[in-house]
Amino acid sequence: MNSERAAGATPAMAQWFRAKADYPDALIFFRMGDFYEMFFEDAEAASAALDIALTARGTHQGKPIAMCGVPVSQRDTYLTRLIRRGFRVAVAEQVEAPEAAKARGGKALIDRAVVRLITPGTITEEALLDSGRASLLLALVLRAGRVGAAWLDVSTASFETADLAEAELAALLGRLDPAEILSATDVELGPHESRRTDPGPPPPAELARRDLARLFDVASLDAFGAFTDHEAQAAAAALRYVERSQAGTLPRIARPVRTGETGLLAMDAATRASLDLLRTADGGEAGSLFGAVRRTVTAAGARMLAGWIAAPLDAIGPLQARQAGWQSLLDAPGTLASLRGSLRGAPDLARALARLGLAGRKSGRLSPRDLGQVRDSLAAARAVAEGLAPAVAADPMHPL
Repeated sequence: MNSERAAGATPAMAQWFRAKADYPDALIFFRMGDFYEMFFEDAEAASAALDIALTARGTHQGKPIAMCGVPVSQRDTYLTRLIRRGFRVAVAEQVEAPEAAKARGGKALIDRAVVRLITPGTITEEALLDSGRASLLLALVLRAGRVGAAWLDVSTASFETADLAEAELAALLGRLDPAEILSATDVELGPHESRRTDPGPPPPAELARRDLARLFDVASLDAFGAFTDHEAQAAAAALRYVERSQAGTLPRIARPVRTGETGLLAMDAATRASLDLLRTADGGEAGSLFGAVRRTVTAAGARMLAGWIAAPLDAIGPLQARQAGWQSLLDAPGTLASLRGSLRGAPDLARALARLGLAGRKSGRLSPRDLGQVRDSLAAARAVAEGLAPAVAADPMHPL
């Protein structure tokens, strides 16, 4: 904490200064009763972004303290607007009840602590996510013309890595369209520059490998594949960032899968933009290829379709296999209707499991709503399996 800047602060404002020192690049949502208050430069930035009143709360070092606030009951609404504008928000909650503070005697201050750093690439809260789009955090490490890339979706626990030439990075960025990119400034991000966060140097390669092996409870990272040093560094950097965003608790993350661009059609950013694959020039889905062909009835299906469109196959074998699966459903409209009926309204299993994993690690308390979503998802999966059983029994090599 900048001791000179915090000198003379009231006890409550001293708490704010400590939070700001720990998260200098984030807006501090500082819980005070039924409101989240923002102060100083945070208040000025938030009031402009949210179009809310900027006021003052007392003085500090002889100057008025700029302040704005939002009701706790509308937290997610305002967080969504800030995150979509590219802000990072550290949520400082009251971590004890007012009664507990009073029990300490005198004018004891309610204890507050940052419990969550919300950034565009680390969102787990259902209300802040786009159900039909992946929310990817991408970490990049550049070494001697090669890029180690690691990307994960905290909301579904998926985790992939790749090693590629620096010249291939633009195509990867276009395909993934990450919500947030962790990289040093020596990595050229082109139109994705506004999504960059520089978390500092990645861990050394050997330390990164040890960290990953420990986190996934294996003797060596080689158990998952032959990762290059800079892939391991990128993967470790991504997980460290996620752990920090959750105030020291790492969510459940799937083991890293080493992937590549083989079998996928490479496209540069200009080509993608001109084709309006996932969104049009104004950022909307309507009028894009995705918007035109989307007939999915689940959020997971929409995310899979978006992934297929963003990374089209270029090998004839996989293309024909995918087409055969579609054709088999078109040839059996009754089965297709039954499957859509079973899937319609099915909860988002992957995101429910991710939230349960995080809640269990943080507090041991699991959400009944998320548990219910797992139950309903399994029921839908059973109905789908039963609907497909006759076709598979008649032809074990059926394309479905």
